[in-house]
Amino acid sequence: MIVNQLQPRTLPALAIIALLALLLVSLPGHAQESRLPSIGGNGGGLIAGQQESDIGQQVMVSIRRSAPRISDPLVYDYLSAITYRLVPSAPLQNRNLTLALIDSPAINAFAVPGGIVGVNGGLFLNAATEQQFASVLAHELAHLSQRHFARRMEQQETSAPLTLAGMIAGIVLSAVTQSDIGFAAIAGTQALAAQNMLAYSRAHEQEADRVGLDILASAGMDPRGMPEMFEIMMRQNRMQGNRLPEYLSTHPLTQSRVADTRSRAEQYPDEDIRDGQEYHLMRSRLQVHYAPSPDVAVETFEAYLDRPDAQRNDAIRYGLSVAYLEDRQYDKAVDTLNDLLTKNPGRITFQVTLAEVRLAQNRMDQARVILKDALTRNPGNYPITHTLARTEIADGNGAAAAEYLKQLTRQLPGQEHLWLKLAEAEGMARNIVGVHRARAEYDVLMGDLESAQRQLRQAQEKLPAGAPQRQIVTERLAEITSRLHARANS
Repeated sequence: MIVNQLQPRTLPALAIIALLALLLVSLPGHAQESRLPSIGGNGGGLIAGQQESDIGQQVMVSIRRSAPRISDPLVYDYLSAITYRLVPSAPLQNRNLTLALIDSPAINAFAVPGGIVGVNGGLFLNAATEQQFASVLAHELAHLSQRHFARRMEQQETSAPLTLAGMIAGIVLSAVTQSDIGFAAIAGTQALAAQNMLAYSRAHEQEADRVGLDILASAGMDPRGMPEMFEIMMRQNRMQGNRLPEYLSTHPLTQSRVADTRSRAEQYPDEDIRDGQEYHLMRSRLQVHYAPSPDVAVETFEAYLDRPDAQRNDAIRYGLSVAYLEDRQYDKAVDTLNDLLTKNPGRITFQVTLAEVRLAQNRMDQARVILKDALTRNPGNYPITHTLARTEIADGNGAAAAEYLKQLTRQLPGQEHLWLKLAEAEGMARNIVGVHRARAEYDVLMGDLESAQRQLRQAQEKLPAGAPQRQIVTERLAEITSRLHARANS
């Protein structure tokens, strides 16, 4: 079952870029670490080195607070795998990226200083092949490697304060009203700024196309996926009339650019590069997620199966099983998944989804057997371990769930929903110190250092002097206190 942190909604154009401005204001009800590092000064441009890292951390705070996201471990695991397949081929100075999976059906992806790469769920819906999907990621990695966003800000140094002021006003209004009114205000005040600062220039786009094509080819993927994806975007642009697709609002696309990219792509060797099956499984999973209702998803995938040769298409059959799960037709979901596992024994996605069905049926023992067997073959696997933790929580075994979640927070410390789950598990296990520690790490990721400090002090008070765990808590508390002092003095 796909788990979401927030309910899906389509983000307005420029909303993601506008999150940068949120770093300069405090939202109601939160004491956040929201001061940007100075980006002025002599030499080195406006943004460089550690400044980019600091900005990236603050952008993620804003995204965690403001953007609806998909926390489905199967989809996130695929996105991470395909991104890091491309990364070794990208000329990045810092290859430690942070991924944000945005819950929106619109085509969009973005990259900002600090190694933040974001992708909308809608990119899966619109990219018919893995090559097309990867081309957008490669393009964004190219923007990041060439520091296009930072260079754009440097070029617009004189107009940036007015631009940020308009964006700040819109975001504050949005925070107060808890609606899209603020984002609408941003769009209104940014008519000129969108062209002058936020949108990449044609020269930057062409450079990102060229570098992105090289990244794809070097990573063993088909560069022809890039012009194919551009053509999909152009068709959507024509279909939507005057309403520009979200991605194109910051990535200007013209027929000449599409033609130029197609010409460049054709210069690479013509190889028979096939999609990985996992992409199409995740695409089917998200098609169910974005369907108007579970019964519509079932009807859609059943109709797909009526097509010639569709019975042999595992991605369609998998999508149908997920639709059956969401529609509570559990027996049909189990039958379909068992058929898929007979053909593909050990396929993690099928095993995890079958366990999800058993979990939905409250058959925790069966879910546990499936997952433990899978984990034995795939130690440390994120989706398997996450689903095991969910199973233990559902079965009232807080201590067992906490052990799994501790492993995951070590692997993925930036996933705030894991810290919340860990706090829940620790509470179930009546480990109050564990609850405070997990909540503190969640608060840090959300930018609320004062709350994190309070949580750690409460944990410290409950631990005896000289206990090893108290020393760990004390050291972490000192780190948070130091950051609070630095913020107060900046």
